[in-house]
Amino acid sequence: MNFSVYWQHADAVSKTLYFVLLVMSIATWTVFILRLMGTRQLKQQANIHLTEAISKLKAKLAPLGFDQRKAVAEQALLRQISVEKSSAEKGVSVLGTIASIAPFVGLFGTVWGIFHALVAVGKSGQAGLAQVATPVGEALIMTGLGLAVAIPAVLAYNICVRFNRTLTNDLQDHAHGLLIDTMLQQDSSAPKEQLKATDKVFVGGQV
Repeated sequence: MNFSVYWQHADAVSKTLYFVLLVMSIATWTVFILRLMGTRQLKQQANIHLTEAISKLKAKLAPLGFDQRKAVAEQALLRQISVEKSSAEKGVSVLGTIASIAPFVGLFGTVWGIFHALVAVGKSGQAGLAQVATPVGEALIMTGLGLAVAIPAVLAYNICVRFNRTLTNDLQDHAHGLLIDTMLQQDSSAPKEQLKATDKVFVGGQV
């Protein structure tokens, strides 16, 4: 298979599909590299944002009862966790989309190339194996390109999803600690039974 020969005989549709796959590949690696570079920073910023969210409520929590303070603090932390999860998921949908459609784009390019190759063979009047194998083999390049784009996108998507799950668990643990500290600071005389109730917070993202 000679890609230069294929490119010379490719029409506008085949060349357009090639550039589409090229853009997908660039987008995949760009998103993945940015996510890898920002992984540690994203986790640190998320923890800081949680701390800031609960710190802003301390003055408002003072006049409330224990149960009310606990409920308000829980809602503030859960809301901030949702914001951080949304921020962490940026770009992940792009990876999933590319991983899903790249093989089909490559397959469509192959089908299109084979169609034109067979039409050309039919017009030439020579239907031997030698005349058919070369153009058909060259058209299969598009399938290979589609897989070359899709496989890294799948791996990058799975890595990002796993990171997001780990981040969510870490945020829930951090929020749990913040909630305990806040309740202790707001009411140092609160019964231990009430404080133990906070142990059920953020299990599966629910109170």
